[in-house]
Amino acid sequence: MQGIHTVENTEVLIIGAGPSGAVAAGLLRKQGRKVMILEKETFPRFSIGESLLPQSMQYLEEAGMLRDVIEAGFQHKNGAAFAKGDERSDFDFRDKFSPGWGTTYQVQRANFDKVLADAAEKAGAEIRYRHTVTAVDVAGEAPVVRVRHPDGHEYSVRARHLLDASGFARILPRMLDLERPSDFPVRGALFTHIEDHIDLADMDRQKILITVHPDHHDVWFWTIPFSNGRCSQGVVGTPEYLAQYQGTEVERLRAIIAEVPSLTKVLRNAVWDTPGRSLNGYSANVTSLWGKHFALLGNAGEFLDPVFSSGVTIAFKSSSLAAACIDREWNGESVNWQTDYAEPLQAGVNTFRAFVAGWYEGGFQDVIFSKRHSPEIRRMIASILAGYAWDTNNPYVAEPQRRLNVLRELCREPAGEARA
Repeated sequence: MQGIHTVENTEVLIIGAGPSGAVAAGLLRKQGRKVMILEKETFPRFSIGESLLPQSMQYLEEAGMLRDVIEAGFQHKNGAAFAKGDERSDFDFRDKFSPGWGTTYQVQRANFDKVLADAAEKAGAEIRYRHTVTAVDVAGEAPVVRVRHPDGHEYSVRARHLLDASGFARILPRMLDLERPSDFPVRGALFTHIEDHIDLADMDRQKILITVHPDHHDVWFWTIPFSNGRCSQGVVGTPEYLAQYQGTEVERLRAIIAEVPSLTKVLRNAVWDTPGRSLNGYSANVTSLWGKHFALLGNAGEFLDPVFSSGVTIAFKSSSLAAACIDREWNGESVNWQTDYAEPLQAGVNTFRAFVAGWYEGGFQDVIFSKRHSPEIRRMIASILAGYAWDTNNPYVAEPQRRLNVLRELCREPAGEARA
């Protein structure tokens, strides 16, 4: 790493000031660690992934950021609603199997991410906006990161621990050749924000609405209301399916929505006042979630799919696990990052993976819309949808694939009640 003018030192260096980076910083500052965050953009800035899960509230509380989030006035969220043709199924996250929070928020990420970043700064973390990571060296005794200052000059930072919270930018996976293709089929999304004018008789604003295309079970729409009369609206499908529609992103999105009578009714008074965006091939994976003195947080490591809004919850869980490992190392304990960080994190990710795969295969949709499974099973499913994918007391966490296979077969049977 040649041509560096200065070398600075910190205890923990975090790449990215998004949710996983900010929460990690809050947790580390509680330990007394010196924390620096490098963020290539300025905040607020647009980001997707606006519907949180109740499990995430635990980590906001642990990081000392819960009051900041509550006082920001985001849209209260207590569940998820699913629609397909004339079928509808609502899940109230307060009526769930797992203990813990049953409510959370739907947030405009530009505002939410800034609230968390500002809270991290208040806790004593240093955030450097518009500072871009240009190179990383993890071969030595301590990781060294080369950085470009907004004025163009470069410097380096040496840290005892390096956390990549760069999200879809995936800084360390790209620079350290850790990227691995996802085993999920390639999908894309079209989305925008609208002034929604949704009639409360058509939709509960305290729930995310997931609508399945009546003719294509692998095409689905999200509708996420915010507290200011606006909402996030998007569609997910294969690139081939989305490519059939011509025009701008908003024109294509509206053309697909026009094929869905129930969603067309919900959005009949909407004002489409914001340019659309697209995202393709978003699923990602890596060969390892950690290495010598570094770890990958949230989407920098693995991203599955947005259907159950698991991204921010997984990001927060990774921050919590990584901060706990760093604390133990700092106190002289031996830490195995594979068994103490990667495997516990992956356990919950694998639970989500089973349900996401089941959604696209169609079996979990049968479960969602079934009227036949017991209230107890419904509460277990609600816990998964609420983000409690690490609660192994829940049979659908302990054995997600087997339990889901049995349940969907029972829901498909012509008679009888599911007792999986």
